[in-house]
Amino acid sequence: MNRYLKAPFTKEMFSQLRAGDYVTLSGTIYAARDAAHRRMTEALAAGETLPIDIRGAVIYYMGPTPARDGRPIGSAGPTTASRMDKYTPALLDLGLLGMIGKGRRSDAVKEAAVRSGAVYFAAVGGAGALLSQRIKKSEVVAYGDLGTEAIRRLEIEDFPVIVVLDSTGADLYATAADAYRTEING
Repeated sequence: MNRYLKAPFTKEMFSQLRAGDYVTLSGTIYAARDAAHRRMTEALAAGETLPIDIRGAVIYYMGPTPARDGRPIGSAGPTTASRMDKYTPALLDLGLLGMIGKGRRSDAVKEAAVRSGAVYFAAVGGAGALLSQRIKKSEVVAYGDLGTEAIRRLEIEDFPVIVVLDSTGADLYATAADAYRTEING
């Protein structure tokens, strides 16, 4: 099914999504990778508040290349999501609603996503230059010393993703692999 969702994103909105749905997102999301996730986890462990309001947020696992003249951001392809898996359950439990990346997620992330009603989307790897055209604004909002791994607020318009892990726990990578095995084995 094709869906168009505009921020602010809600748990109700995401509860209607199913693994395999094609979704176009518009509005405000955040970009953060490994180093920023580590810092957020360290801040939580120290009893500090996070530099962004994680409740209802969507984080894109991406570290952009430098922007060309006239553009808000350079190439903006997805990072392998499993690199954030050790940090993600705690953020999901705090209200993180969506994640965008590429590749499989751990069982701990899947369980936390179901528990919190969150969704994991995949963006097409290797299409960073095309995806960057859907980013209308980019602003570093935390951990600027991390360079490309800083947390950025992104304004996106018609950003294409696929639901890989829905809030019921259905996992497109598992179901697609099972369907493929069934098809080739007759």
